[in-house]
Amino acid sequence: MTASPHAAAHLAQLNVATLLHPLDDPRLAPFVELLDPVNAAADGTPGFVWRLVEDGEADATALRPAGEDVIVNLSVWETQEALWDFAYRSGHLEVMRRRREWFARHVESHLVLWWVPAGHVPSVEEALERLADLRTNGPSSRAFTFAASYSAAEAAQHTGTAPVEESHAG
Repeated sequence: MTASPHAAAHLAQLNVATLLHPLDDPRLAPFVELLDPVNAAADGTPGFVWRLVEDGEADATALRPAGEDVIVNLSVWETQEALWDFAYRSGHLEVMRRRREWFARHVESHLVLWWVPAGHVPSVEEALERLADLRTNGPSSRAFTFAASYSAAEAAQHTGTAPVEESHAG
């Protein structure tokens, strides 16, 4: 894990996607072919800190903590801007544009963001709990989205922890 020497907090993100077909189905081949290059791009993006991978694998697609047909993506970033830039200003955008070919439409929140202390690696259980919190209570400094975001300082204020660097969406 890389860490900014000046940041007291990093941004964790979880997104989930319900597969329309099994990963080995030919209809998902274009998505599967994009996994390695997109993950490599994430790993090399300024501000990237960490991402969940299955032991001995290059990604986390075999992990199914949210259901047999649901894949999870869990990562940590130095800032909200770094995550935004990767998600919306890189080759990752191609995957997002084609998501309807591979994933079911979301009927509830599928992405959650929250601040973690720098150096903390969130567990899948922690991430799923944050997603459940967002789905139940809506955006808060504890669990939010790009559209309704909170700075690290706002999150620290609500949790009673020490103030940290501020960050705003791009």
